[in-house]
Amino acid sequence: MDAVVAVAVRLVNALTPGEALGRPYSPPDGDELPPAVTAALRAGRRDTRQVTPDEAAEFGMVAGALRAVFDAVAAGRLDEAASQINALLAFTGARPLLDRHDSEPWHLHFHGADDSLVTGWSAGCAAGLAVVLGSDLHGRLGVCTAERCDRVYVDTSRNGTRRFCSTACQNRVKAAA
Repeated sequence: MDAVVAVAVRLVNALTPGEALGRPYSPPDGDELPPAVTAALRAGRRDTRQVTPDEAAEFGMVAGALRAVFDAVAAGRLDEAASQINALLAFTGARPLLDRHDSEPWHLHFHGADDSLVTGWSAGCAAGLAVVLGSDLHGRLGVCTAERCDRVYVDTSRNGTRRFCSTACQNRVKAAA
């Protein structure tokens, strides 16, 4: 689950507009979009498949839906976040399946109603966030609290007190104080 939730974070941060590290952020477009999506999906994996321009555009829409979940959780609107996740689960037709690949043992995947790259990843990200929201870990989803930054994160710290998307934002806030 942690891998697909991490992908959800990378997709939101790469593909949604807003502010990052104190500056306006515009997601990549045109020829820069497919490599950005490929990088978000690939982090930590050896998969060599490149995302097509059409798939990259679809991932942009998915990232917007995922951002709405993080924003709702950060604002304390858990019912809204759950509704967003339920809508994404229904849209993708997410279904659990035990899978084994890359010499790994059997593990749980969530596939979509079709085997397209976008639907499969969307279903997995939605299911991963559903597991987080449906547990006492929902407070671990966050939006950076640094001024002029709205990038999202998952707090994996031991004490669960993370407030920033990165060390850079944390340092900016400390320096300003």
